Amino acid sequence: MTAVEAMQSLNKGETKPADFVDAAYDRIARVDGPVNAMVTLCPDRAKAAANKPGLKATLLGGLPVAVKDLNDVEGVRTTYGSPIFADHVPDRSDIMVERIEERGGITIGKSNTPEFGAGANTFNEVFGKTRNPWNTAMTCGGSSGGSAVALATGMTWLATGSDLGGSLRTPASFCNVVGFRPSPGTVARSSSTMPFDCLSVQGPMARTVEDVALFLDVMTGNHIEDPISRPAPATSYLEQVRKPRGPKRVALSPNLGFLKVDPRVTDVISGAAGVFADMGATVEEACPDLTDTPDIFQTMRAEFFVAGHASDLDEHRDQLKSDVIWNIEKGMALTADEIGRAERARAALYARVAAFFGEYDLLACATAIVPPFDVDQRYVEEVDGHRFDNYIDWLAMCYAITCTSCPAISVPCGFTDDGLPIGIQLVGRPRGDGELLGMAHLFQQASGISTKPIDPKG
Repeated sequence: MTAVEAMQSLNKGETKPADFVDAAYDRIARVDGPVNAMVTLCPDRAKAAANKPGLKATLLGGLPVAVKDLNDVEGVRTTYGSPIFADHVPDRSDIMVERIEERGGITIGKSNTPEFGAGANTFNEVFGKTRNPWNTAMTCGGSSGGSAVALATGMTWLATGSDLGGSLRTPASFCNVVGFRPSPGTVARSSSTMPFDCLSVQGPMARTVEDVALFLDVMTGNHIEDPISRPAPATSYLEQVRKPRGPKRVALSPNLGFLKVDPRVTDVISGAAGVFADMGATVEEACPDLTDTPDIFQTMRAEFFVAGHASDLDEHRDQLKSDVIWNIEKGMALTADEIGRAERARAALYARVAAFFGEYDLLACATAIVPPFDVDQRYVEEVDGHRFDNYIDWLAMCYAITCTSCPAISVPCGFTDDGLPIGIQLVGRPRGDGELLGMAHLFQQASGISTKPIDPKG
């Protein structure tokens, strides 16, 4: 079943939440071993939740959900992928988790993530590597890699993710599922050291765009503890997906105009032009000027890491991975002038993007510059003769869009000749989350790519 089908079955009383909880744990027991996606399970908590009265009247009706190990779940081990927090058990859930459970979601366990969500290859010193189910020798991407793998293999119907520089979108692309980065403020976040930040967001992951829309309805809404959160839309996201407006004018740019992209990816993304044309859209090669986004993002991300993890560096340096140390120290070395330049550049960037979406309904590009790569390789080091000098530079396809604050979604688009998934990134106009979901739904229907669960492939 899709999540929507499962929700409808639960709400009609045709099935019980306990049926789905049992099915999820049975599937985890059968397929998680080779991929290591669900690292902490909470069966007693989940089964108790499945027997609570009133679930039938909720949005999800008692459907199981996997929660990324960056998000606190009350009474459940939550490590953030770090040895520093290997034995951490929070006494309150994250705002997003509270809202999901209030609206009928049942947390079945925690999905794996790299340390503090840093990096697009899901591994850490607490739980080890999560592997790609399409080829277990390959990475699933990150940092929401465990969630993507749990979905791709049918361990769950819905999973939470987060996204700073592509942490939802990259693993969705690598695992043939859907990952949606909503506009900042759409999903309320728990208090943090940077509550006004609009780079990092929480968001839904699923196997279909329709399921993502359902899950976003569950997550969304204003919350007093999040100063940038905003009310849910007057028309639900699921309803907007069911009554979509097709794009009239699509800008297609496989490389965003300035990036090196593996030809295997370009070939698949370029084929999307025909899908959009068949939908009745005019497709043109175009892109806003995003060439200064690497400087903007690197500066603002480094500032983010100082705010969030400077104390971890002071107190637990020997337990942090080298990439996290580099990011924190980069932030500490920033000058006020560098931060000011990045802020001014981002303001100018937004003005360009707003003007661009005055002409186009949709920007389509690759989600990742490469297909899934060796799980033992920490990050992509070179593409087409261009070498990257740090662990995040290769993620510019996603983080360039992060800098715009536009909503973005990765939708399955095709496969390489050797069977590795490729996702297309669709970007909508500012605050156009529902409109983008509708267009993505039409694309997924037109492309006809199956996202039914698979067994891991060695």
